[in-house]
Amino acid sequence: MSTQIPLSFLDLAPVPEGRTIAKGIAQTVETAQRAEEVGLNRYWMAEHHNMPGIASAATSVLLSHIGSQTKRIRIGAGGVMLPNHAPLVIAEQFGTLQALYGDRIDLGLGRAPGTDGATFQALRRQMKDAERFPQDVQELMYFLGNGTDNSPVQAFPGAQSNVPIWILGSSLFGATLAAHLGLPYVFASHFAPAMLEQAITTYREQFKPSAYLDKPYVMIAANLLLADDDATAHYHFTSAQQSFVRLRRGETVQMPKPTHDMDSIWSSSEKMMVDNALSVSFIGSVETVKPKLTAFLATYQPDELIVTANVYDQATRLRSLELTPELNLFTLQQEETLA
Repeated sequence: MSTQIPLSFLDLAPVPEGRTIAKGIAQTVETAQRAEEVGLNRYWMAEHHNMPGIASAATSVLLSHIGSQTKRIRIGAGGVMLPNHAPLVIAEQFGTLQALYGDRIDLGLGRAPGTDGATFQALRRQMKDAERFPQDVQELMYFLGNGTDNSPVQAFPGAQSNVPIWILGSSLFGATLAAHLGLPYVFASHFAPAMLEQAITTYREQFKPSAYLDKPYVMIAANLLLADDDATAHYHFTSAQQSFVRLRRGETVQMPKPTHDMDSIWSSSEKMMVDNALSVSFIGSVETVKPKLTAFLATYQPDELIVTANVYDQATRLRSLELTPELNLFTLQQEETLA
């Protein structure tokens, strides 16, 4: 792939084992600031509930804090799980963010509840609410748009803000919806890569130009953890692997410490499951990762890549961000824009 593309960062605001939520949030701010310093394009947060290792449940609240601690980098949701919310409420929240931080705000929307069934009920939602996702997306687009002047219900703030909306997905449903509405599309290949090629092909082939976008725009998600040597990167990535195993077991825990002995933690079937789920992962030194990532980008030709590094050790996350420019694969913002 000869042309460089923008690089962005997806964060779950991890709460490390034995630490407080306040400490996890402080580290999240530090991560966002480092992402901005090295020139990344966006810093997104994902909505999850009932998970002690994730501090981004109140996504818009935390995004506002991140916005106050950064200057240039775009901030947004990757994403808000729309079935959990009334579209008007999300329009008001992200309209408020746009009023505070201007044109730095993005709004990615997902169809999954981002939690378990009991928590979904505690949110006063029903599983059938997900069936209304296409209608809810369009209702949200309406509230954020320019055509509500004569409506009996308007979003204040929100109306006429035109906050950019993205559709997130890991199947053909989201790809088809994004194509039909003429919206940018993000594929969640960092944890559900099975339909990556089929979904982005469907999106590109079925895309209809709109007032929002004149041609398809695909962002692909991946795990990226760079370190000074391969062994260090793989050691710290065991935090993410353990977290995935425990999630599949239905265990709710904080972000686990890394381990030198994953075989004592997972069964052979769990290892296979994790290896498949996290197959779009680039872990190691710059020298090791660069050719693999170059081949991946050449195969799928995304318009943008968004990466995550959901691990226990904060210094490792920051070092990974510091090493990212050495890949020389991405269009990074210049530091002087922060002055």
